[in-house]
Amino acid sequence: MIYTVTFNPSLDYIVSVKDFQMGKTNRTCAEQMLPGGKGINVSTVLHNLGIENTALGFTAGFTGEELIRKMKEIGFHCDFISLEHGCSRINIKMKDFDGTEINGQGPFVSRDAIRQLMKKLERLQADDTLVLAGSIPESMPDSTYRDILSALEGRGIRFVVDATKNLLLNVLEYRPFLIKPNNHELGEIFGVTLSTREDVIPYAKKLQERGARNVLVSMAGQGAVLVAENGEIHKLPAPAGTLVNAVGAGDSMVAGFLAGWTQRQDYRHAFYMGVSAGSASAFSDCLASAEEIDAVYRSLASD
Repeated sequence: MIYTVTFNPSLDYIVSVKDFQMGKTNRTCAEQMLPGGKGINVSTVLHNLGIENTALGFTAGFTGEELIRKMKEIGFHCDFISLEHGCSRINIKMKDFDGTEINGQGPFVSRDAIRQLMKKLERLQADDTLVLAGSIPESMPDSTYRDILSALEGRGIRFVVDATKNLLLNVLEYRPFLIKPNNHELGEIFGVTLSTREDVIPYAKKLQERGARNVLVSMAGQGAVLVAENGEIHKLPAPAGTLVNAVGAGDSMVAGFLAGWTQRQDYRHAFYMGVSAGSASAFSDCLASAEEIDAVYRSLASD
């Protein structure tokens, strides 16, 4: 079973506004309200690909109730802890201005709530996969990722970590099965600028030397690179297509990789599935369907 954890989920309010003007009243011409957060995005795409999974994390208030309703509507299993105070956040995504968004803070997560989550995670068994993705609320300790992997170490669980800076670096000693920085995040770790697929390879290997087993580097329009634990290096340019919505593309890449690995235990196939899923989501209004992912995969395989 694959489990995802989203510590600070959101309702993503994705809007299009024609001729947006600062200081003026602007009206949307299109809008969507979707369950959001990196782990939830991974769970959604895994579900779309027919891979059974369970989403964990924290919700609160009326927005948390709507998050649960929307996740159940999509069809994947969720087992979130309901917090007593506050509300899950609403994040505003400006579709016409790629990368422009306003993200809420999220509710306070108590120590008792963290203990409840740990009890759920203690039920994981050998060969289960645990995906930790995204930021943590300010109310949670900076050591949260590290604390979870430390508690579950040695139990044969595959750890997947999609986080930045110290959240990522502090867990490498626990030999995560997969990490997925983008080229900018990877460059920031080492104080360098990484512009090409060849550039990222030596720095991905440095993260392997620190403990990561497989390093998947997303590079937006430059494609992606996988430095695998068996010594294989896979590179792909970005598939041809029109960027529609970049929200969740990196999370889709993680989901595609895990789906591909689950299917064949082959790194090339997993990498192609990851790139296909990430690109298909970027080309779609919503997170990609299995049919959209398959179409991109076939185009890559035929090149």
